[in-house]
Amino acid sequence: MEFNAKKVKESLIQWIRDWFEHNGKNCNAVIGISGGKDSSVCAALCAEALGKDRVIGVLMPNGQQADIEDSRLLVRHLGIRSFTMDVSGAVGAIRAELYRSGIQATEQTVINLPPRVRMAVLYAVSQSANGRVINTCNLSEDWVGYATRYGDSAGDVSLLGRLTVQEVKALGHELGLPENLVDKTPSDGLCGSTDEQKLGFSYQVLDQYIRQGTCEDKAVKARIDALHERNRFKLELMPVFEP
Repeated sequence: MEFNAKKVKESLIQWIRDWFEHNGKNCNAVIGISGGKDSSVCAALCAEALGKDRVIGVLMPNGQQADIEDSRLLVRHLGIRSFTMDVSGAVGAIRAELYRSGIQATEQTVINLPPRVRMAVLYAVSQSANGRVINTCNLSEDWVGYATRYGDSAGDVSLLGRLTVQEVKALGHELGLPENLVDKTPSDGLCGSTDEQKLGFSYQVLDQYIRQGTCEDKAVKARIDALHERNRFKLELMPVFEP
């Protein structure tokens, strides 16, 4: 079935209104603004659903952020409130404490630490500003585990968790967002590689596999299946022993 961006946009806006009515009446939507399509689409949806005065954008560079102007562009475009908080001090302090304690941080630890610190910042802002934290992950990323557990994968409500990258892009265009934000090459900003370089396949191929179940390259199909199975735990509730 062809994706109807206009219909989905309208449904999502009403869904956001309903969710806030029952899970945070008069609360603000707090969103980490990365300058990419996902956070841009989430912020735009919340601005339409709740009004721009109830959307708070939080920019969280880890020291120097090469594309931070994209984040500022989004904030200006939507006319929402925003705060900029440099997380490099907190990230550096934690790494220093690990070192002092004799713990050798792995490469993956170093990569995942900034998003986990950023989520702590978002919850600090949210709790201080009568807010609810908006998760910005999409279905394609979640499918292959391309999110940091208790980092960008956290939040109080997910707007894009059942939408693929291509569908999120279509929503972004439907919302009238600047094209350079919607069509920006996806990158986590953590390891210096684009998403697709790190994954080893394109989002277009992944999205087709998710929606249609087809993938011509057997090696890519096997990699997608392996990533999906390996990272399934990230999407499940914490196991609880039942005595």
